[in-house]
Amino acid sequence: MPVDYIRYDILTQEALRGVVRTVLTDAAKNGLPGEHHFYISYDTNAPGVRISPRLHAQYPKEMTVVLQHQFWDLTITDEQFEVGLSFNGIPERLVIPFASIKGFFDPSVQFGLEFQAVTQGSEAGENSPTGPKISDNPRPPAHHDTPVAPQPLPTPANPDAASPAAPAAETNSEPDKPSNGGEVVRFDRFRKK
Repeated sequence: MPVDYIRYDILTQEALRGVVRTVLTDAAKNGLPGEHHFYISYDTNAPGVRISPRLHAQYPKEMTVVLQHQFWDLTITDEQFEVGLSFNGIPERLVIPFASIKGFFDPSVQFGLEFQAVTQGSEAGENSPTGPKISDNPRPPAHHDTPVAPQPLPTPANPDAASPAAPAAETNSEPDKPSNGGEVVRFDRFRKK
């Protein structure tokens, strides 16, 4: 398997976490529009997460917060967001880095994102996850310690496209000319020799 030195998995996760950042920034400035509200699940042990010891004892691995009717002082930075919420009548201030988010769901429009942990220390491309998933059947994350079940990826737009399990197409004796008459131009042709 080729090594991914660019780390598309990390770039994709950062970009989609940027979607969450943008949505929360807009909610902080203008409030929640229409029926929009958010379920955000995150790793309570991730670096930079700040919650009370009481909440951490109750949610030692993962926690889901709901931003809908009763939250206050939503503050967004490039790296994290802070929000005030009430738990059993006790006000709490939470600091949640965007890198700790495991799932984001807006049930009003059935939109969800699921993020997987990326091992930064692993060699490029080895043992890296496939990246975040945009679910075609999103659902809100659970409100307890168990992780959100993986969602299926949307099916490709072209179902006739070859899949990894599909047999290889017939090889052409002229590698630069596919059998359908079009010409594939290789970058090697333009390199200086």
